[in-house]
Amino acid sequence: MERLPEFASNHWGLVLALTGILAALVGTFVYPRIQGIRRVTPLDATQMINREEAVVLDVRGDAEFNEGHILNSLHIPMKYLSEQMRKLEKHRSRPIITACRTGQQSAGACAMLRKHGFERVYNLSGGILAWQNASLPLTKK
Repeated sequence: MERLPEFASNHWGLVLALTGILAALVGTFVYPRIQGIRRVTPLDATQMINREEAVVLDVRGDAEFNEGHILNSLHIPMKYLSEQMRKLEKHRSRPIITACRTGQQSAGACAMLRKHGFERVYNLSGGILAWQNASLPLTKK
């Protein structure tokens, strides 16, 4: 520990990179909690879909959506979400699970839904990739 300041001064680039990585990791876990965004696993999501009639909102682009999506999911690309919010009004009383490829972009969709007064908003942790890794089906219909 006595040599830590010496190491830091000799390798300031490494220390700066480590600080940045740690900040990004903390931000990944803290930011969603501050925004009130709850994450659900693919298995939890299937239970919500089956038991609570949750709506899956897929915010990926058209090409990715057409490659495969969760059955009966509502498709509104992220770039159009704010202007197409009225499409979600009829689902306000149901849980809404947002999904994208990895779960990062859909976290922004969750924040936007929360700003518009939607209370039961969840982010699919790991996105469609996690859904596929859990051996859950996708459809192209």
